[in-house]
Amino acid sequence: MVTPAKYGETSWQLSVQVDQKEGDESMKFKMRVMGDLHIGGLMLKLVEKIKAPQDWSDHALWWEQRKCWLLRTHWTLDKYGIQADAELRYTPQHKPLLLQLPNMKTIQMTVSFSNVVFKTVIDICRILNIRRPEELSLLKPPDDASKKKKKKDKDSEQEDIWDIDLLSGGPSGTATYDPENGMPMSATSVWFGENPLAESQANLPPAELAKMYQPLSLVDKTFDLVVAIINRWLDSSRSLMEQDIQDYDKLLLRFKYNVFFDINPKYDGVRITQLYEQARWSILLEEIDCTEEEMLMFASLQYHICKLTMSTEPLNNSNEPEIDEIEAALSNLEVTLEAGHTDKILEDITDIPELANSLRLFRPKRLTLRPYKEYWFVFKDTTISYYKNKEASSGEPIEQFHLRGCEVVPDVNVTEKKFGIKLLLPVADGMNEVYIRCDNETQYAKWKAACVLASKGKTMAYSSYKTEVKHIQSFLQMKNLAPPPGQAAPDVETMEMNAECFVSPRYAKKHKTKQLTARILEAHQNIAQLSLVEAKMRFIQAWQSLPEFGIKYYIVSITLNPESLVCNYR
Repeated sequence: MVTPAKYGETSWQLSVQVDQKEGDESMKFKMRVMGDLHIGGLMLKLVEKIKAPQDWSDHALWWEQRKCWLLRTHWTLDKYGIQADAELRYTPQHKPLLLQLPNMKTIQMTVSFSNVVFKTVIDICRILNIRRPEELSLLKPPDDASKKKKKKDKDSEQEDIWDIDLLSGGPSGTATYDPENGMPMSATSVWFGENPLAESQANLPPAELAKMYQPLSLVDKTFDLVVAIINRWLDSSRSLMEQDIQDYDKLLLRFKYNVFFDINPKYDGVRITQLYEQARWSILLEEIDCTEEEMLMFASLQYHICKLTMSTEPLNNSNEPEIDEIEAALSNLEVTLEAGHTDKILEDITDIPELANSLRLFRPKRLTLRPYKEYWFVFKDTTISYYKNKEASSGEPIEQFHLRGCEVVPDVNVTEKKFGIKLLLPVADGMNEVYIRCDNETQYAKWKAACVLASKGKTMAYSSYKTEVKHIQSFLQMKNLAPPPGQAAPDVETMEMNAECFVSPRYAKKHKTKQLTARILEAHQNIAQLSLVEAKMRFIQAWQSLPEFGIKYYIVSITLNPESLVCNYR
């Protein structure tokens, strides 16, 4: 038993601030404690001293100086290293947060500030009915909140903020799908029956879009800017409070890793729409480069999606064939089982498909104006060989290109019938550029798909080759801005929307409104039969096909020494 004298020598005063409900002032208490007191005992003493009938189950202790949660309630103060100068807060673990979704819609919801960001994002996606939460993460807005606090407060009053907690029946709202197998659960929540997050947002007027747009020529592409962009992403292994996020702060929820798993229109209505919206805004704000032809293709898809969304029955999929759920489930199971034995199947394949065509080659060199020269090309395994002509293909090739690890960049203009492939081949002193020109769309699709697979170390024997060919052909078909044969040119007066809403401000300035409208309507005729979900999926696939899609920047510190090169990734 500790005597009063010994207790006075070994104990000290500990200051604890208790956060109250919104609108109430926080309370401060000073408690005399000893180092062997565990965190659970400290919280019990604190609640007994407060003497307020309240549910304290969500409260936990937060250490201000160390910026950490004291969640291990069996640990003692000595084990945590807490001394008399420590400032503790007894605060709720779940707090309100403002989230801007990929469709630029701001919502308010209560999230965990004590869990790591990865788990917090999982909870957010569960409430929003978004599968595959590992694809998303949180990042800070680009503006400095401390410098523009007054403006932020003013904008938040005018902004239409959607309170998810009220609409979903509380922070613990349940989605209608099983996160494990994707099958629907009991539909107890009416809110998820017609989820507004699955509906596309209307395009902004050109004036509003111009305010958000920042021309590439004005962007200072310095090292500091790249660092600033990377540092906006929150650390997934730390909690929100540990990264200085407070109540009602605004964060952005975005798809981060550009790898999207098994998208199923039946269960992924919200996920598909939000992914489409993130792709749409990256095109409109020119966060990813695209050609004028591609910009008009994206504009026609946006126009088609807006047209279907504004119609009386936007989700009418009568044109789509009825899918038997049992057959679909068996097909998915078959694909899954085959995927597990892919390596074994490929080992048994002795006759790997080949491509052999007459193509044109160009290797850029300084001070040369030589045009493309025609050769006989043979694509086998992951290697391209070219010969003087077809008869010489039985002998030694002029040169071989090993495509494993290379970069494949499309060099296409469908309107001008230009179907080229740019290969960046890794060599000891850098990258070698090689341009290959195909004669038509079919030839280009086959060779481009083979090059893409070969760059990943795969051959045309993989089942994904045919799928890749179909995706490329579909992408080329959408890029064809000419109307289908036998169809009259569209009337520009039939377009009830402003064409400038569907392209970036830079492209809107290059063309007159009537000219832009006519070109969008011409491109729209090629995709007019698509359903709403199909149009969104085509937009996402076209976005993924852009050359700069998926490129990420990382901060690397390089230390050179005589023996080796050491790269530390942060």
